Amino acid sequence: MIWLRETNRQERVTLTAAFGGFAVDAFDFMIYTFVIPTLIASWGMSKAEAGFIATASLLSSAIGGWAAGILADKFGRVKILQLTIAWFALFTFLSGFTNSYGQLMFTRIMQGLGFGGEWSVGSVLVAEMMHAQNRGKAAGFVQSSWAIGWGAAAIAFSLTYSLLDAHLAWRVLFWIGVVPAALIVYIRRHVKESANFQETRARANAVGQRTSFLEIFSPALLKTTALSTLLVAGMQGAYYSMSTWLPTYLKTERHLSVLNTGGYLLVLIGGSFCGYLTSAYLTDRLGRKNCFILFAVSAAVLVITYTLLPMTDVAMLFLGFPLGFFLSGIFAGIGAFLSELFPSRMRGSGQGFCYNFGRALGATCPPLVGYLSNTMPLGQAIGILAGSAYLAVIGAALSLPETKGKVLLAFD
Repeated sequence: MIWLRETNRQERVTLTAAFGGFAVDAFDFMIYTFVIPTLIASWGMSKAEAGFIATASLLSSAIGGWAAGILADKFGRVKILQLTIAWFALFTFLSGFTNSYGQLMFTRIMQGLGFGGEWSVGSVLVAEMMHAQNRGKAAGFVQSSWAIGWGAAAIAFSLTYSLLDAHLAWRVLFWIGVVPAALIVYIRRHVKESANFQETRARANAVGQRTSFLEIFSPALLKTTALSTLLVAGMQGAYYSMSTWLPTYLKTERHLSVLNTGGYLLVLIGGSFCGYLTSAYLTDRLGRKNCFILFAVSAAVLVITYTLLPMTDVAMLFLGFPLGFFLSGIFAGIGAFLSELFPSRMRGSGQGFCYNFGRALGATCPPLVGYLSNTMPLGQAIGILAGSAYLAVIGAALSLPETKGKVLLAFD
């Protein structure tokens, strides 16, 4: 983390805001994965239905992420960042008042709109603020906040379910999700627009240039857009196959208690945090593509080992750290990589589309896991889907250009 000494005050303020925004994004999203067993028991939902809610939220995040990117290119990164945080916090809170499958489906779809938008805007803002030599490390540092939010959700889950009856505890978890919206006050007071965005807009106005957000599908950029979306889809498909179903897998197939489930997840989350920071460093040293491939191969081997091979509970506990390390660390360089692939005038739109529509494609994996678990063990279904997704990551990474050290121009 020595590179932080090279940053100025505004860069550190921006990093803090983006880090906090993505952490509360993770907290609000991951809460649902912890309450799935309770909702299955209370409402009689099937595993497939529980997976459909997760998928619906991720699909709506694709729309929200692209829309937020388009709006950020038009109105500025900072304003839209505040809007997305307020949006997903509100609908997480409202999820605690739902009383049926349909009601929860609606609130989670609406939550997904803000969930997808926050990452798109925050990552672009950080990429434009940082110098090229530190951009990968900064983007990875922000990405590591997902582990912080996930860990906070795991702790809240363990405490809430230990102190309250399960029928009330799941509602309280959703209600807590509104608290982090206070981050908006910090952003409003301290975070400024990037000079890159301001110069891009000023020069575009001066020459009368009008940019369409559909330009990412032009012949010059279509291949980049398609491969980048596939890259993200593979990462997200593998990740959500594990993260959505892991609490249920540990409880129903490994028969762990609530506190023990939380303990296993905290080991996994600790590995995730270290993986983010390590990968953030490596992505600036080895290059974006090499880092993606290294982490994809390692994660695939560990996922298959964790879910398909027989082992003791103690072995699972220790294996959770490297599993989280590679499962999450692969994402560290994606924010910098996508920012470097698209020109400034459509950076928000391009990054918002590829990341969030890739996430939408990856979102098909949780219901597929639920569906396959009707005919095979849940762990086996998770391993098959995640392993296949990592093959897509490797193929896409090999086909895209390397962008390490690229200078982001304001007018290109």
